[in-house]
Formats: sequence, C-alpha cells, structure tokens
Amino acid sequence: MAADLLLILFIFYTDLWKPIESRCPKLYMNFSEDGYYMDGDIIIGGFVQQYEVELTKSFSKTISFKYSGYFNYVNYNFLAFVFAVEEINNNSQLLPNITLGLHIKDSFTYTRKIIESALQILAGQSTIVNFKCNSFRTVAAIIEGFTNEETYAFYNMFQIYHYPQVSYISQNLYMSDPFKYPYFYRTVPNELFLCAAIGKLLKYFGWKWVNILSTDDESSVRAIEIMKEGIEQNGGCIALHQSCTHQSICSVLELQKFFRAIKQSSAVNIYYFNKNAAFSLNDLWNLQANVKRGQVFITITQVEKKDINLKHFNISNKFFIFKPYKKAMPHFYKFIREMIPVRLASDVNSKHWWKVLCDSRCPKKIRRDCNYTLEKGIVAHCLSTFFGSSYSVYNAVYAVAHALHNMIMSGSRNGTTWTRENMDVLDSLPWKLHRYLRNLHFKNGLGKEMYLDENGELAIGYDILNLNFLPNTTLEYKVVGCYNPHAPPGQDFTIDEKAIVWESSFTQKPPQFRCSPSCHPGYRKLTKEGKPICCYDCIPCAEGEISNQTDMDTCTTCPDDQWSNQKRDACIPKVITFLSFEEPLGIALTFFSMFFFLITNVILGIFIYYRDTPIVRANNRHISYILLISLILCFLCSLLFIGHPEDVTCILRQTTFGITFSIALSSILAKTITVVTAFQATKPGSKLHKWMGSRVSNSIVFSCSLIQTVLCLFWLCTAPPFAFLNRRSEIGTILIECNEGSVIAFYCVLGYLGFLAGISFIIAFLARNLPDSFNEAKNITFSLLVVCSVWISFIPTYLSSKGKYMVAVEIFAILASSAGLLCCIFIPKCYIILLRPERNNKKDLRKI
Repeated sequence: MAADLLLILFIFYTDLWKPIESRCPKLYMNFSEDGYYMDGDIIIGGFVQQYEVELTKSFSKTISFKYSGYFNYVNYNFLAFVFAVEEINNNSQLLPNITLGLHIKDSFTYTRKIIESALQILAGQSTIVNFKCNSFRTVAAIIEGFTNEETYAFYNMFQIYHYPQVSYISQNLYMSDPFKYPYFYRTVPNELFLCAAIGKLLKYFGWKWVNILSTDDESSVRAIEIMKEGIEQNGGCIALHQSCTHQSICSVLELQKFFRAIKQSSAVNIYYFNKNAAFSLNDLWNLQANVKRGQVFITITQVEKKDINLKHFNISNKFFIFKPYKKAMPHFYKFIREMIPVRLASDVNSKHWWKVLCDSRCPKKIRRDCNYTLEKGIVAHCLSTFFGSSYSVYNAVYAVAHALHNMIMSGSRNGTTWTRENMDVLDSLPWKLHRYLRNLHFKNGLGKEMYLDENGELAIGYDILNLNFLPNTTLEYKVVGCYNPHAPPGQDFTIDEKAIVWESSFTQKPPQFRCSPSCHPGYRKLTKEGKPICCYDCIPCAEGEISNQTDMDTCTTCPDDQWSNQKRDACIPKVITFLSFEEPLGIALTFFSMFFFLITNVILGIFIYYRDTPIVRANNRHISYILLISLILCFLCSLLFIGHPEDVTCILRQTTFGITFSIALSSILAKTITVVTAFQATKPGSKLHKWMGSRVSNSIVFSCSLIQTVLCLFWLCTAPPFAFLNRRSEIGTILIECNEGSVIAFYCVLGYLGFLAGISFIIAFLARNLPDSFNEAKNITFSLLVVCSVWISFIPTYLSSKGKYMVAVEIFAILASSAGLLCCIFIPKCYIILLRPERNNKKDLRKI
C-alpha cells in the first residue's frame, strides 16, 4: 500500500515539474539537504518557511536556487516546535511512556521542494523509493506554515494519505468546510472572522468611508467581498479598492499608486496583505511620508522594529492591528535563553541569529548568557516584540499530542498505559486520529483551556492592537479590544476607548471618516445623484415625522396620537382639544346662551303675567308660550355643543336642536297663518271663522314638528352621531369632536328647518302690509329674514372651519337665529306692555 501511495505522489510530483522540464529538459535540480530531526516513538512532521528562494541556472546547466529573503521571526516558529515537543515529553500526564519526535523541513516557498520534503517526512528517508525503511517510526500529522495557496495545494496532493494537516498560518476561508476538507485543521481563525472583526471596528466608530488595499489571491478576494458586503450593510462605502498582483505582498510601485490615490482622501485605510509577516519601520515611515496627516490605518500585519534608535522615524499613532489571540509564553523565552542552539540543516543564517541573542542590548527575557557582543550591526530580531506564529505552532503541537493521548488511551489494552509491545494501537494511525481531533478540548502547557470546533479550527478570536510610539522613542503594542466570534451575541466585540492613543492632529477623537458630514437627529439623508450612498445631503424631516438617530435614511412617522416636536427628533403627545367651558370662546358662548335664556324666561314671565291684555291675547297667546318655551330650549341646547364630547351629548346635540327649533319655526308659521286668516275672516261672507280656533294652530305646530321628529329618529336608527378622535384635522392636535354619522340626515334636518323658515317668511312677507296696529307679520318677516341670513351664511362658514371653530360657528348660528326670533317678535310687544301700556287696549288693537 505504501508503494502505491508513493507512486501516486510521484506522478503528482512529475506532473507539477513538467512546465520547468519542458523548458530545460536536460537540466537537473540541485538542492542541499535540509531539515531537523528528533527521534521518537511517534513523529510529528512540520514545515517552516525561513527562506524565500529564486531559481537560478548555472553554467553547468544545473538548476538550483538562491536565497532571496530570510525571515528572522520564523526561527521562533521552528523553536516553538522543538519547545512544545520537549515540554510534552517531560510531562508524565500527557502521552505517558511515549516519546514524541520531530521532523521539520523548510518549505522555501517552492512547490517542488515542498512535495519532496513531505515525501521525505512520510517515508522517513531522503531517497524516494517504493518502500519505507524505518517503518517503526509512525508519522502522526503534518503541522505546516504555508500560505493560503500552498496550504490548499498541499492538501489536494496529500489528502490521499489521510494524514491530519494542521496549519498554524493559513486563514483560507474556503477550507472551513469539514465535509470538503475532512483532514484539515488549524490553530488560527479563518478570514471570515477577520472580516467580521474589521467590520465591527468600523461600525463601532461609525467609519463609513473606506479605502482598501489587498492582494488578489483567491481567499483574499473572497474575504474582501465579504468585508465589502458587511461595510455596505452597515451604511458604509468603499471609496477605493486596489488589488496587488502578488499573492502575499504589494510591490513598491503598487503601494505608490495607492498612495497617490488616497493622498487627498478622508477615509480609513485597510491594508489587507502581508499576512503572517511584519512591516518594517521603514515601510511605515515611507507610508506616512506619502499620505496626509489625520488618517487611520487598519492592518493585519504587525510591525517589526529594525533599529534601536527610533528618533528619526517620527511615526504618529494611527494604526490598528488585528492579530489572532496569543498569550505570552514565559517558559518558551526561558527555553530560548538556556538551550543549546539548534537549527535547520539549511539555515545558513542561524549561527548569526543565535549570536544576536547574546548581545547586551537584547531584552532580558530572551538574552542568552554567552558573553558575545556585536561590535557593529543591529540586533533586529531580538529587539522585536513580534515572535512570529510561535503561539499558534505551540497550540498545534499540543492539539496533536492531546488527540494522540485520547486515541491511545482509548485503544490500549488496559486503558491507562501503552508500551512498544502493543504497537498495534498505532495501526492506521492517521485514519484513527481524526475523530479525536474534531471537537477536541484540551489544555496547553500554559493551562489555557482550548478546543477545536466542528470545522477543525481553534476556537479563538482576534486581539485589536494599537501601535504607539511613545515620547521616549520606544515602540509599544497595547491591546485595546478583542473580537471573539464564539462568545454570546453582544459580548463578541469589546473596545477600550480610553486605552487608545490617537494622533495629535485629530481635531475630533475618535475621528470621523465620511464622504459627507453626519445628518443630525431631525434630518434624513438624501443621496446625491451619481454618487455612492455615503455621499448625501441632509434635509429636515417633514411635519409629523422624526429621526432620533444620526444618519437616518428615512424619517419615521409619528403615531396617530403623537406629533413631531420643533426639532423633529422626538414624537410628543398631541394636544387634546375641544370647545371647553374654560377657554375664552367657550366662556363667551356660554354667557350669551345663559343671557338669552334668562331674557327669554323674563319675557315668558311678562307674557304670562299680562296674559289677559289685548296685545298678548292677539294672535293666539298659547302659540306665543310654545314659541318662547322652544326658544328657551334652543338657548339651553347650545350648551350641549360645549364641553368634552361624549356619545350621549353628540346624539342630543343635533336632534334636540333640530326638534326644538322646528317647534319654534312651526309656531311662527302658525302665527303667520293665524294673522292672515284673522284678516281674511273679517271680510263679509268669509267662511274662515271656523279656522280661527287654537286647534288649527296647535295642529300646525304638532304636525310640522312631528315631521322633524321622525327625521331625527330615522337618523338615530341608521347612523347616529358619535364621539370621534380626529387626529388629522389640525397639526399637532387631537380634536375630540362629534361625527355626524350620516351627513345626509344632518343636512336633511337643517334643510327641513330652512323649509319651515322659508314658508313662514313668504307668508309673513305677503301679509306684512295688513292694516292692524298689532300686526305680527312685519315682525315675523324681519325675524325670519334674520334667521335665513344666519343659516345661509352658516353653511359655507361651517364647511370652511376646522376643529372646535366648526362647533363655535354652529353655536353662533343657533344663538343668532334664536335671538333674532326673540328680539324681532317679542321685544316690540314687551316695549308696549311695559313702557306704553296706554296702547295696550282694544281700541288701538282695532284701529285701522
């Protein structure tokens, strides 16, 4: 089986190399031997990337490689491998009686070398053959530090072995699917969480205007798409997005192009590249020299200090850095200080790296006691606060060790120990180990509780670092927040604003980055045509609408019982209004109503007292009593229109007035007919004597008022009036009014009153010149002229009025028409009764 698997890998290997071989068919590769091997019962394979290489072709037609870059901080990754394994081997509780071994290679960022090195680790030898020499050494897993693309390619080639592949660097979000990638694990969060963390920071500070610089590798492109979606969902906009053609880092020319584009920009700048590496101070100084002050940069890359003296850099505090959560490892620093130097076989710079740690300028936590001082040169890596991905490597080794421990203890014969005599437990180890890695809970050497989730990812989040350059020219990282996607909602993102040191040029702290100024409460945004949604004008909310937050897209309509205040930033209860007895208008109308009520009562008393005098007896005194009583009721019913409307008062208002006023008009009609009949009955041969009795007059009053009563009853039975809260009649008020129910019935009642008044007016007008000293026809004519004038002018005035003024107009019409009847008909008679009694006799009554 091993031979078959190696043959398949060899096919992959040769196919991958075909493009180069087709160009140079007779050349061969010359690689120096590399790696670090530490024997053990179970081997953990590993990859670190200390060098970046370039292919070269010599005169001897040999293709070899040359070093084009050396990554100092990767030594910490390598040493973290060794440290973690030694710490586990010294732990009697974890993997008892088992010794872990290591086989670490340098990947050289070169695909063919990665394949060759992986085969050497799995086969346990340098030469690729169809069998495995030292088969008693079992490889448990591969822990690697490849880039996103290399991780993906490595998985596709080596998944046939079913070895667990644990990455301590790759954040490729595509590989979070346990069904597509069942053998892939990692001790860093995936890029989806990184995008969410950056989005949370932007949302927290309200930063809406964003520039993005990223690489164009597949995972980063998808991550940026997700980040853009999140920014836009929170109301933000992308002012500029530029991609770099290189898979991991942007070139100087690409950076310069980006700098020119953002020179005058007022946006937050997101640097989404150079993952798992570090910026130099020279890079930051160059960046700051090319952009204006007052900007903020969000990066996923830490800064590596390259010089002891920072005075000439003068870099301001404007950087937020997102890095996977890590914890200081004091025992690791002690391990570096005290151990005998180790290195990868191909690491030509290792000797110098270890000598630098002896320099007196190196910090005490990693300074070695070897009495060696560099006379010239810098001590870059020992001054740095960046220790690569050493904590992620450390956790990766511990995750594999705990999974092995759980597997072996569950499969050993006595359940507690394992010896070399029962090595059958390790048969098909890679296949068995996966079930113990998924959802693994463990404690690392620092006692930190950790677990791998269902996707095989270490359940950690991101620290938000603020890079501070202190006045004493020292560099300081300060953790000012964190994002933990595994925390409960609302507790996943925290930020400590007091811990943040802002650039001195910021006039507002925290600064604001927007295309347009914020729209304050009371205003809403109006997007400018042809511009992004972040570029807008602020317009005030309309009446009845509010915006109580900053940058509202739309104004909110107040509930029906509320209205917007003057600033349009809050809804306040509407003023409840109706024509009350307490307000001046209500008091005035009540006064006139009671005044005419008393006057009418006085006149009724005078007529009753002087009931036997000729002027009272003329024209049917009983009809006069009925008329006066109906006018009294009319004056009183006007009070029903004042005060808080209720269903009962709404019903009584119109019907009571309609019936009582119809009685008054019917009485006037009876009086008018009586006058005409009395005059005609005095002619010789007239047959009208039999119509002169009170029975006819009473019948007219009864029948005419009965018709109005029937109309009112029909109104009440079909659609009676009711109390109604009118919220739209007047701005900012709730008018409590009576809804007439049936408008047709309402105008039928008023129309019938107009009909009675019109008939009475016509008859009285025709009889106005009859020869009689006490002829009422003239007075009735004039009184009905007043009534008709009032009610004709009432209709347009009523329809054009609103709210309580409609009620006031109707009360005024009632009082004016009733007072007109009272004054025009009864005041002249009272004048004669009280002031000219000598004219109150039959002689003057009959005088022609």
